[in-house]
Amino acid sequence: MGKNLIQQRRGRGKGLRYKSPSHRFEGSISYRKYDDTEKNGVTHGKIIDIFHCAGHSSPLMKVDYNGERVLMSAPENVYVGASVSTGHNSEIKDGNILPLSKIPEGTSICCIETNPGEGPSYCRSGGSFAKIVGKTNGYVDIKFPSKKIKTLREDCRALIGIVGGGGRRDKPFVKAGNRWHKMGARNKLYPQTSGVAMNAVDHPFGSGRGRHKGKPTIPPRFAPPGRNVGKLHARRTGVRK
Repeated sequence: MGKNLIQQRRGRGKGLRYKSPSHRFEGSISYRKYDDTEKNGVTHGKIIDIFHCAGHSSPLMKVDYNGERVLMSAPENVYVGASVSTGHNSEIKDGNILPLSKIPEGTSICCIETNPGEGPSYCRSGGSFAKIVGKTNGYVDIKFPSKKIKTLREDCRALIGIVGGGGRRDKPFVKAGNRWHKMGARNKLYPQTSGVAMNAVDHPFGSGRGRHKGKPTIPPRFAPPGRNVGKLHARRTGVRK
C-alpha cells in the first residue's frame, strides 16, 4: 500500500509538522504608530532588551518610546540601554528610524516600509540591508541585496543600519542531527525524500528506472491530489531563448 505524498499530508491541515509553532515566538516586529509627532518632530526611546526569537533569523530588540513598547529587528552596533529615536528630525545613527526623504544617499538601511505606516516589509532577515541610490519627485530609489532597484514613496520609514545576525549561513551544519534540530524548531519537515528515489506505489515519479521520472513533469490541470506533482499549470517549459 502506498503512502501519502508530502503535499497531500500538508493539505490535510492536521498535525503539528506543517503548523507554525507561533506559541514559541516572542511576537511580530513593527514600528511605532505613524502619528503627527513622527511626521513633524521626533520621539525618543530606549532599548530595554535584545533577545533571540525562534521565528526570526535576526536578534530582536524591545524599544520603549515613552511607555509605548515595540519589537524590531536589532541592527548592528546597538546595545541594551542605548538611546534611539524615530521621526522626521531624528539623527542619522544606527537604530534610529527616519522617512526615506531624510536619509542621505548611500546610507545602509533595513526594515523598509512598503507604504507609510504599514511597518517593516523589506530587508528584515539577519545581515540584510539596502542602500538609497537616488531621489526624484517625491520618490526614492533603493537598491536591494538582490541588486534590484525599487522605487518607494519618500515618506516610507526605514531603520538605519545593517540587521544583526549576519553570517549565520557561513558555518556549516556539519551533522544531519544539527540540521534536524534547526528545522524542528520551526516545525519544518526534514529530511525530505525525493520522488524519484521512492517506489512506484509511493510516488508518480518512483519506480525501478533509477533517478529518472519516466514521464512528463506537468500533470493534467484537473489531476487528483495524488498526481499533482512537478510543474503545476506551467505556462511553458524548456530553456528560455
